[in-house]
Amino acid sequence: MLCGMTADTEVPVDHTLKREFRLWSSFAFAFAFISPIVALYGIFGLAIMTAGPSFWWAFLLVFLGQVLVALVFGTLVSRWPLEGSIYQWSRRLLGTAYGWFAGWAYMWTLVIAMATVALGAAGFLASVLGLEAGSGQKALIAAGILLAGTVLNLIGRQALKLFMSASIVAEIIGSIGLGTWLLLFHRNNDLGVLVRGFDSPGYLSLSGPFLVAVAFVGWSFVGFESAGSIAEEVHEPRRNLPKAVIFSLTFIAIVVMYSSLAIILAIPDVNAVTSGQVADPVSDTLTTQLGAGIAKPVETLFVIGFLASFLALQTSASRVIWAYARDNALPGAARLSRLSSGQKVPTVALALTTVIGAALFLLSNLANDVYLLMVNFTVGGFFIAFLFPLFGNVVTRVRGTWQPGPFDTGRAGTVLGLIALVWAAFEFLNISWPRPVNTVRWLDWSVWIGLGVLAAFGSAIYLGLRGKIVAASVDDIR
Repeated sequence: MLCGMTADTEVPVDHTLKREFRLWSSFAFAFAFISPIVALYGIFGLAIMTAGPSFWWAFLLVFLGQVLVALVFGTLVSRWPLEGSIYQWSRRLLGTAYGWFAGWAYMWTLVIAMATVALGAAGFLASVLGLEAGSGQKALIAAGILLAGTVLNLIGRQALKLFMSASIVAEIIGSIGLGTWLLLFHRNNDLGVLVRGFDSPGYLSLSGPFLVAVAFVGWSFVGFESAGSIAEEVHEPRRNLPKAVIFSLTFIAIVVMYSSLAIILAIPDVNAVTSGQVADPVSDTLTTQLGAGIAKPVETLFVIGFLASFLALQTSASRVIWAYARDNALPGAARLSRLSSGQKVPTVALALTTVIGAALFLLSNLANDVYLLMVNFTVGGFFIAFLFPLFGNVVTRVRGTWQPGPFDTGRAGTVLGLIALVWAAFEFLNISWPRPVNTVRWLDWSVWIGLGVLAAFGSAIYLGLRGKIVAASVDDIR
């Protein structure tokens, strides 16, 4: 139980969340956050047009790097199973200020990703409904999705669990089922297509196409840490959450790599795809091989995947905001830390995510460049947030002050943690490197622009709250 005083009142506030998630539901939450359909569809066209079919190996490379990150996060959530994940781990590793900025980067990444995924879902939903939606109409549909998601979150965890479980079934049937059918009956290319391009000059160089594809694929394998965002709502979190973090990443990797392999081998004309003549390689391949009638069912699966990812993002963002407010680490903490009387969900924090999301929809509708800025920043935002606890983990282990929880990597922890840190730093720089890929040059600096704005805004807020923030303590864990 976590109780405390807020800055705006002297009345003790009960900060006890209901533990209604178990191993399966926490795994389903992280799985839905990543979503194999969202992970694959979001990057497939960009990656194959950039690096050709051999971009597929980028999935394996990114997975190997991310599984090391997942192992570190598994040890951290086992040690500190607290709501807010990256925020909580970082502040307990290297102090309040360090943790505050870690959580600040993570919180805004979640909120921005939530808005971009809602806009993506709006496009597919409009297509399923047979609507010709422009940017304004998509923003309105996204606002409807935002409100519906907020209502579902407010209803309680049982509704959330039911939707997440249903989305897993739908996505597995869709991804694995379609992939198996394509592999068995619609193969147009042999496995040799997966190594096409490796012998090209500069293909594997630092500025070559393969590393650009690795940057795109980075989007596919983030979100596994989200199981830790709901740590205080999970039964036996020290035992269940490390499994949820590692299993969700591994399972997503298997599904995405299998599905992408099936699509690559079924592409009717690889040269047309790599030359950019095919705007949507996934849709074109499925329609060509399975007929036009497949479009609506597939788009329906896309809607389910995007909606599930949106819900997980909104839930995670609201929990990070609530965790901040409980520590009096945000303006208006007294209100933001409130829980509903029945379901014990952070109603005001959820409402705040809704307001911010609506504001982002409005901005993206007014200026298309704002939407591109949001999309470009999101992946880099996740990796910069990851770097905070990864660095803190290495420092703590080198100092000899690390105290393990039930799940730990033992003597190998320092080496594994260092490799994970190097990997995350490399991928962050790879993603944020200002390659000339956008029509407007300043958009190539999207990650750095976003970080600069957030750093300035965050510094002003932190300086105003410094001294009022509740000190971190390992003794508040029950």
